[in-house]
Amino acid sequence: MNLIIRLLLTAIAVVVLAKFLPGVEVAGFTSAIIVAIVLAVLNAILKPILVILTLPITILTLGLFLLVINACIILLADEFLGGFEVNGFWIALLFSLLLSFLQSLLFSLLDKDKN
Repeated sequence: MNLIIRLLLTAIAVVVLAKFLPGVEVAGFTSAIIVAIVLAVLNAILKPILVILTLPITILTLGLFLLVINACIILLADEFLGGFEVNGFWIALLFSLLLSFLQSLLFSLLDKDKN
């Protein structure tokens, strides 16, 4: 049940960011749910592999290269999905930063409700 709530909160964050960022478009809330699922799958499967493969450059940049990996995952989700559009790397980087911030904010509110 917690996974479904987190996916719905991520979908809400995707819709909100698509409204405010000029280079991000989502066809509807159903597409946002699919984006949340695809991002969860890519983050669970592909991101650990990319982190291990790029460990030297990540250490060299003191972890900032992880932002590039997150932006690449956003762009990869854009390629997979038809109802989700991100116009360029810098928009994907900004989208990933803001999405991470919104997710942490929403998930912390979810954790406060449990206590």
